Amino acid sequence: MAVPVAFFAIFFAYPVAAIVSRGLKAGGHWQLGRIADVLGQPDIRHVLWFTTWQALASTALTLLIALPGAYVFARFEFRGKQVLRAAVTVPFVLPTVVVGTAFLALVGRGGLLDSLWGVRLDTTVWAILLAHVFFNYAVVVRTVGGLWSQLDPRQEEAARMLGASRWTAWRKVTLPALGPAVAAAALMVFLFTFTSFGVVQILGGPTFSTLEVEIYRQTAQIFDLSTAAVLTIVQFAAVGIILAVHAWSVRRRESALRLVDAAHTARRPRGASQWALLAGVVATVAVLILLPLGVLIQRSFDGPDGFGFAYYKALTSSDSGVFLVPPIEAIGNSLTYALAATAIAVVIGGLAAAALTGKAGRLVRGFDALLMLPLGVSAVTVGFGFLITLDKPPLDLRGAWILVPLAQALVGVPFVVRTMLPVLRAVDGRLREAAAVLGASPLRAWREVDLPMVRRALLIAAGFAFAVSLGEFGATVFIARPDNPTLPVAVARLLGRAGDLNYGQAMALSTILMVVCAVSLLLLERIRTDRTTGEF
Repeated sequence: MAVPVAFFAIFFAYPVAAIVSRGLKAGGHWQLGRIADVLGQPDIRHVLWFTTWQALASTALTLLIALPGAYVFARFEFRGKQVLRAAVTVPFVLPTVVVGTAFLALVGRGGLLDSLWGVRLDTTVWAILLAHVFFNYAVVVRTVGGLWSQLDPRQEEAARMLGASRWTAWRKVTLPALGPAVAAAALMVFLFTFTSFGVVQILGGPTFSTLEVEIYRQTAQIFDLSTAAVLTIVQFAAVGIILAVHAWSVRRRESALRLVDAAHTARRPRGASQWALLAGVVATVAVLILLPLGVLIQRSFDGPDGFGFAYYKALTSSDSGVFLVPPIEAIGNSLTYALAATAIAVVIGGLAAAALTGKAGRLVRGFDALLMLPLGVSAVTVGFGFLITLDKPPLDLRGAWILVPLAQALVGVPFVVRTMLPVLRAVDGRLREAAAVLGASPLRAWREVDLPMVRRALLIAAGFAFAVSLGEFGATVFIARPDNPTLPVAVARLLGRAGDLNYGQAMALSTILMVVCAVSLLLLERIRTDRTTGEF
């Protein structure tokens, strides 16, 4: 446990604490009255209200739309299920900048709905809410659907035989069993939407701002570190409460149910109602997920001289002045950074998961919660903290290329832990004991006993870490150098410049990034089993 703790202390806790300290200290004294001053400002109260309101609305809308999909993936077996599962997961690992870009192409000025019917949503919260549903649909499907597929259907069938209606049997038997999973999914969706950055920054305009967007604005544009520090503390406190409740719901889900093999619960749809439900879910996925991605691809090929590769060819030139290098180099930079971040995340996350295996207690649960904090704490704060803390020997990393992978690995580690931990806990400890009795060293016992059983989970963890590292934006936007931009940073900078060429290049880079993430997810689905899904 020492290595993961040291990693998080140096590259997470220290930068965040340094930013907060610098913002709230003046003349060596804490200015705690600044907290009340900042929270009393009307524009800050509006940001807090909108952040909470849109997170609640996004969570409710996501549950409403995604729960039927969770049922279909859990209980139905149909042709193309694996591809459809990968399709609904692609948005979750896409950079939020790409998600915002996709919906901008669909509902923004000159978008598909604007062109066809004159409908434009870019100045309303509806575009933000729909983008959040698009982004978090997979969270509900995987979290709730994963448990639903392992619930014994005979319990509900027994209630039906005793005279209960289908609705009554579901409400009194299945829903209580699903309660912890639904709560866990809702909390995760609320967490991701409460800390939303890229989507709101692109779609919200100057009118709508979440805490994360406001922290970025106060830090990078206004240079008001004290206000940014107060908002960071507020967000940190809110995230801590959310994660504490989430951990409680996960423990309830793990301890309260008797589960069966998921392979025995799925069957082909029977009857008109089940086929209609399947068709409805497929149509929802097509409209909500595939349509925005399709419009994104279409816009990337819709060049100034007609349909073609003009915007893709423009990526090889640096004449636009947006970057010091051609935008195409962002692809190689992102892949290099993501591979390094994946290696770091797998090592740190694997060690953390191994330390948590089979252990209980408040200290272990606290460490487990600590590993989840990077998913909710302001990535903007972490990135800016890197710049002002890692600038002195022995950790003067400002000019080192490893700075970006370190920031990306912070986001990848939670996915590695949540994927590896359930599988490691399922390994029978007596096998290790038998190997030790036969003279195997701890390293050989791990190589001969644990590794064969967790190999698939390790590959899936690495794949998720790679995908989320590839799309990390909040911290990278501060520390990526102008001559080595990443794909999300390049997309954001191109969107921030006027002109059809810059917009088209942003669409082209977003399409490339989407394809890389989609290929990664399809490969993961090929090696996925119900025992190796973990929480994600």
